[in-house]
Amino acid sequence: MRAKLDELVTSALRQGSAVPAFTCYDFTTALAVVAAAEEAGRSVILLVAPKTAATPSGLRLIAALRALAHDASVPVCVQLDHASDLAVIVDSVAVGADAVLVDGSSLPFEDNIALVRAARATLDAKGFPGVVFEAELGGLAGDEDRAFASDSAGHDAAGLTDSSQVEEFVVRTGAQLLAVAVGNVHGKYKGEPRLRWDVLQDIAVRTRIPLVLHGASGIPADELVKAASMNVGKVNFNTELRTGILATLEAETASHRADGENLQGLLGRWTSSASAFAGTTLQTLSR
Repeated sequence: MRAKLDELVTSALRQGSAVPAFTCYDFTTALAVVAAAEEAGRSVILLVAPKTAATPSGLRLIAALRALAHDASVPVCVQLDHASDLAVIVDSVAVGADAVLVDGSSLPFEDNIALVRAARATLDAKGFPGVVFEAELGGLAGDEDRAFASDSAGHDAAGLTDSSQVEEFVVRTGAQLLAVAVGNVHGKYKGEPRLRWDVLQDIAVRTRIPLVLHGASGIPADELVKAASMNVGKVNFNTELRTGILATLEAETASHRADGENLQGLLGRWTSSASAFAGTTLQTLSR
């Protein structure tokens, strides 16, 4: 069933849990993620990268994900991730995205606020007033679409969210969720992740809206389970999901080619890899 992002996340937090969000570059992966969520009886968020959404095929994918969410037996939300192009935001919402991360985190504070407000005003003017907005304050190292190790490895404090800015940012943007930088990075960590839980705790006491942790791939499970206690209701995964799928395809392709170009069988292995990771993650965040 389709669900509003803020309601889905708030409901999970009331139960002491966080909802995982998985970047889906294709429908096969999305099917596997939703199947894992249905088996676990847990909610899930399907993310679409802005580079995907900026193509006609990407918009068709969003429409397909919306239909998948509608038919699911558990609450599912479709969200456009890390978007800054207003045209892409409008197009994505028009075909089925229920929520948007308007990402001005690389901009100065005032420009970040202005971007989020402009996105909301644009969607309101286009007749889409019910879209849920996530915004990001603080800069994450790395690239969400590529898995190169980040030099910062979560150790560089330069991009940390400034907790003193949180209250003003939330009030002025009207964001319903806030993504924060507390030592997390996009892509792979170089060395051991060192999250600044003290910074996260300080942020948590300054705002009532749910917080979001991006770049969760590679963070140990015993660390992730702390998130919900600090008002983190949404945790994003991309790198581990992709690397697992690609490793499976690399290992399995030769045998499936030998088996009469058995694409159906190969897709089954792809699905198993994605579903296994999603299932483990759902269990971890539901503790």
